[in-house]
Amino acid sequence: MNVLEKTFNDIRQMKIRGAGRIARAAVKALEEYSLTLNVSSREEFTKSLENAGEYLKSSRPTAVSLPNAINYVISNFKREVLMLENRNTWIETFRRLCEDFIEKSINAIEKIGVIGAKRIRDGDVLLTHCNSEAALSVILSAHRLNKNIKVYCTETRPKFQGLISASMLSKNGVDVTLIVDSAVRYFMNKVDQVIVGADAITANGAIVNKIGTSLIALAAKEARSRFMVAAESYKISPQTFYGDLIIIEERSKYEIVSKDWLSRNKNVRVSNPAFDITPAEYIDAIITEVGIFPPQGILILYKEMYGFQFKDVQG
Repeated sequence: MNVLEKTFNDIRQMKIRGAGRIARAAVKALEEYSLTLNVSSREEFTKSLENAGEYLKSSRPTAVSLPNAINYVISNFKREVLMLENRNTWIETFRRLCEDFIEKSINAIEKIGVIGAKRIRDGDVLLTHCNSEAALSVILSAHRLNKNIKVYCTETRPKFQGLISASMLSKNGVDVTLIVDSAVRYFMNKVDQVIVGADAITANGAIVNKIGTSLIALAAKEARSRFMVAAESYKISPQTFYGDLIIIEERSKYEIVSKDWLSRNKNVRVSNPAFDITPAEYIDAIITEVGIFPPQGILILYKEMYGFQFKDVQG
């Protein structure tokens, strides 16, 4: 099994979890794959990278960080090697772009933690869902500032990523309580702020995140608890500026029920969406590596960071 197949399977089977980790793993796989290419022309080299990128993108259709990361390194590579004919230079240029992206991605998590921690007050009770690097960075940064915080972690069915978050927070000395997903409303009146991550941010400031996030946001709004999203800027989906919908991944029914149970209940249909959409009106702020923005400010942020112009993607 080559590096592309292994990474594809690890992402698809959720051995690699979290949008940031997925993006970095895919870029690293492309970097390693580029070293194996034995082609004579720049066009063949670029086409091979593009084909490999499309293959990796198909592993998790909802995580916008995945195609954004791949598009970032390949599009920048195409611009930089436009006039270069030396194969070693192609490889070195692509390797540098991949390493730069990985470093920026890791640094973004740290910056989000520093920025977001300023919004957490001493004595706050927090709630988080799933296993977001960015959200945990905010919580751990606040803890390192000696802010007295308590955290509720949802278990996050059906893959129980919340157990990873609870374990990580506990090992770092945070006062953490693990709760079942359906207990969120029961505990919400005790919660000052909800902090979650995002797999994608849409043009209107809505977010796509682990299934159950929208229900938590609804409970937070009703209880007047602040709902914060921590996410890297490369999770913004430019395609949504033109009405394209983000595909919500439907995962295997056997993550929910066993084959034996299903064989005894053949008339029961099972649906297992991995993500849901939280409307912008339920979100108080989105914490990125360049600052905190209201959901309505996402378009401005994207234009400032990436020079986005509507003519760039109009057909």
